[in-house]
Amino acid sequence: MLDVPLQGVDREPQVPNFDLLPRIKRINKGKLYRPVAGEPDAHPQLTPVLTRPIRWELIAQQYDQMIKYATAIRTRTGSTEAILRRFTRNASHPTYAAILEVGRAQKTIFVARYLRLRDLQGEIEEGLNVMESSNGANSALAYGKGGGIASNRLDEQEMFVLCLRILQSALVYVNTLMLQDILGEPEWADLLTDADRRGLTPLFWSHVRPYGEVNLDMEARLNLTATTVPGARAPINGVGSAAAGRR
Repeated sequence: MLDVPLQGVDREPQVPNFDLLPRIKRINKGKLYRPVAGEPDAHPQLTPVLTRPIRWELIAQQYDQMIKYATAIRTRTGSTEAILRRFTRNASHPTYAAILEVGRAQKTIFVARYLRLRDLQGEIEEGLNVMESSNGANSALAYGKGGGIASNRLDEQEMFVLCLRILQSALVYVNTLMLQDILGEPEWADLLTDADRRGLTPLFWSHVRPYGEVNLDMEARLNLTATTVPGARAPINGVGSAAAGRR
């Protein structure tokens, strides 16, 4: 199995064995569940955001059933959709209620950890901002049909994703050359601070023309001084020339 210790998401953590790092919207409106009952004054500073205790007895009663459903999903003997349909048809299903209770406990633990660790907050914001920027570029490049993949064929879906990656890589490459060309000018040397340079990104697309007529001239090149045409590799300590001689 892949070792994925951290993963930024835009929803609440509900997957075991992964340290999901969600950015919970309207976190100031959220509520924390009390760990035990009968201690209303245990955390006086958190009283405004505390609500009822976690129903640990319900989790204990339904523990075996929760493990059974989780194992069925993990071993693929039962589909997630079928299990969710069974639960949603009966909102009072005890196992479903127990799973929701586990989710409330997990959310409470994460929110308390999120509010306590400033470094964690910065890590989550940084990671999700990068992904949102990437998704924004994809929406600009694959603007047709809302960016959705119209085909159900696996080979066509794979081709769509691969072409999208090539387009985004080409966009980043050209943008990088343009940034190098501009920042190479002397007047920019003292104008940008270290914070400004850290904020630079080659992933921008405001200059992209997503539709309309585009005349492609394969004989013309962008007028970028930072652009270099790849040439023959120079030999290193005679290795290159020796290899060429053997060929």
